[in-house]
Amino acid sequence: MILSFFDQFTLTTYFGIPLMFLAMALPWIFYPAPTARWVNNRLITLQSWSINRFTHQLLLPVNPGGHKWAILFAALMLFLITLNTFGLAPYTFTPTTQLSLNLGLAVPLWLATVIIGMRDKPTHALGHLLPEGTPTLLIPVLIVIETISLLIRPLALGVRLTANLTAGHLLIQLIATAAFALITVHPTVTLLILALLYLLTLLEVAVALIQAYVFVLLLSLYLQENV
Repeated sequence: MILSFFDQFTLTTYFGIPLMFLAMALPWIFYPAPTARWVNNRLITLQSWSINRFTHQLLLPVNPGGHKWAILFAALMLFLITLNTFGLAPYTFTPTTQLSLNLGLAVPLWLATVIIGMRDKPTHALGHLLPEGTPTLLIPVLIVIETISLLIRPLALGVRLTANLTAGHLLIQLIATAAFALITVHPTVTLLILALLYLLTLLEVAVALIQAYVFVLLLSLYLQENV
């Protein structure tokens, strides 16, 4: 029995082994693997078309120099979509509700874009810290503000993904708890609550897909500033 609404976000272990790693690894077996056949089946064709469209859309604002990140972005988006959507199934755990995992993805990738900018275009990368035409008296203040804004980007990426998924899961559990509590007292009200719960679940599926896309899209925009 769940003692707290936040128990669903607690890292569980089995024989001392964190099940988070299992939750991160198992969903990949549901993806069809490419075969050596000349003609692919419908599922693999749909998967390839979807990945190509998403990757093309992500790389539209990026210069050709950043297109080498295409495979990484496509894999990251599939990874996040898989974890987000499978976490909505009953008796499952959603690793992306953990801020540690999201920061573990956001910080290295953001840092890689910054290092690329400092290596290839140091003047252009440092130019983002000071807008053109800034009054002399405001230069130190704006440099500090822009530096803080730059350093807070990975935190914003991780917190955005964590907060959206956590809020959705909590709202679903609250409404489901209300439905179970009212099922014997007000059956008609319970039916309305179940209809609301169904619509909310569809919304959460959309949120799971959109948040994965937004996470990777923001990384592509950070990359665009440094290539």
